[in-house]
Amino acid sequence: MDLYSDILGLLKQLISTPSMSKEEDKTAAIIAAFLSKKDIPWERSGNNIWATNLHFDSSKPTVLLNSHHDTVKPNPNYTLDPFEPIEKDGKLYGLGSNDAGGCLVSLIGTFVNFYRRDDLAFNLIVAPTAEEEISGRGGLEALLPKLGELDCAIVGEPTGMNMAISEKGLMVIDGETIGIAGHAARDTGVNALYLAMDDISKIRDFKFEKVSEWLGRVKMTVTVINSGTQHNVVPGTCQFVIDVRTNDSYTNEEVFEIIKSELNANLKARSFRMKPSFIEPSHPLVKAGEMIGCELFGSPTSSDQTLLSIPSVKIGPGMSERSHTPDEFIYLDELKGGLTGYIQLLEHYNKILMTSSNH
Repeated sequence: MDLYSDILGLLKQLISTPSMSKEEDKTAAIIAAFLSKKDIPWERSGNNIWATNLHFDSSKPTVLLNSHHDTVKPNPNYTLDPFEPIEKDGKLYGLGSNDAGGCLVSLIGTFVNFYRRDDLAFNLIVAPTAEEEISGRGGLEALLPKLGELDCAIVGEPTGMNMAISEKGLMVIDGETIGIAGHAARDTGVNALYLAMDDISKIRDFKFEKVSEWLGRVKMTVTVINSGTQHNVVPGTCQFVIDVRTNDSYTNEEVFEIIKSELNANLKARSFRMKPSFIEPSHPLVKAGEMIGCELFGSPTSSDQTLLSIPSVKIGPGMSERSHTPDEFIYLDELKGGLTGYIQLLEHYNKILMTSSNH
């Protein structure tokens, strides 16, 4: 069987096996079995699997190939069985086929392709990981310390095989305004809901000064608000949530301090860990992408790329707008293109490294 048939079969197995975040034990076992069948030793930590190329040489740079094997819960509007891989009209339907099964199996196939090569100027580690869909701490974040020194990464997410060289970070902030409860019929109390509205109005109109070339401005959106107990009581507290998409011109911590200085509410960031990312357009991995015709762009959506502190690109078969939709699918041609595209990307990357080492 050729490599494309192998990865198509693997993808069908993964679709057939429910793997919601934190429940990926069975898909981890399927991936491990696939590698074993190829005589590739692998390691497992939690529901994360990883493997290293045969001729690993610590004097060479190491490239991480990463994508996730967890999925969201099936959208209630599915008309097909989300766990039945159906081939029809040049498409493969099934939950996780597009996000990010096609990317995942294409990266695994790419790793298999290069596994025994002894003429590479770099090392490869493939790491199918868990919990990406919930930004969980048991996925790539937990695995990174076990992988040793990494120089750059290819993160597999559906981008139409165009290359995201930067990605917005994500910060969720809980805000609370404190007023004084009172009777709605009397002029008593301080309405915490009105105080929150003043802050929310500032959030809506505020513009961050620095604009990123690839990611534009930092974006703030109030997504949840909660206040009050009954109609005749002026609320003494109001809680709201701000979804903040940060750009590569600021750190998450800097953005938080700016927001804090503008608002009156008490603010608490849930985490600073999902950082914006950026790789220089002159990086060999980006140059290799341009050689195979990739368009470069900045991605507004976040992925496991936010957990990496090394240069990384996000690229993969499928389309982002199909993710999490009912009757999710990937075109079979996209899957073929993903496998060949990743292989060509690394072939060009290898040539660039070889050329620069000979100078």
